[in-house]
Amino acid sequence: MTTLKVTYFDFTGSRGEEVRLALALTGQSFDDHRITRDAFAAMKPDLPYGALPVLEVEGHGIFAQTNAILRLIGRMHGLYPEDPFAAARHDAVMDAVEDLRHRISPTMRISDPAARATARQQLARDYLTPWGQFIERQIGDGPFIGGATIGVADLKLFMADRWISSGALDDIPVDLFDDCPRLKALATGVGAHPAIQAWLAS
Repeated sequence: MTTLKVTYFDFTGSRGEEVRLALALTGQSFDDHRITRDAFAAMKPDLPYGALPVLEVEGHGIFAQTNAILRLIGRMHGLYPEDPFAAARHDAVMDAVEDLRHRISPTMRISDPAARATARQQLARDYLTPWGQFIERQIGDGPFIGGATIGVADLKLFMADRWISSGALDDIPVDLFDDCPRLKALATGVGAHPAIQAWLAS
């Protein structure tokens, strides 16, 4: 069996956890290499794009960019559509999650609590609420983007919902997506998958 190694921070959120969850779904063992910020700084110049996560595949080298890694895993293990039009819809959802992250991340660098609160409240009202409704329209009959079959795009939505609803982001309501029943059902379905439950409990 091909040896796989995921390198990311010792953190159970964001992009690296998406890759770990995808591999957990496949049932294939992998080296979960968790590093410190100092270790990342030392290895950054040698990374393909100077960022994490990366996936090292024996005999094929190192792969970077989270969505590309997820598509690779998905193609290898039936977690990504073969049909090009369905694949494009899944790609758009995955990119939309990255858009969400890029909009929230700048608020994490605002040191003044009042200014951060104002920025996040506006973001929740003007961007995140419509974002949830846009995603809601992409899910269809569900429970997953592809219907009954879970895929890597669902993992990204699961992680996005988990981030928002966890309370980790002050001044962004934890119930922000409660008016998106399809999105919430998708997140519940991902979280109920035995392989996901086993990984999260490990």
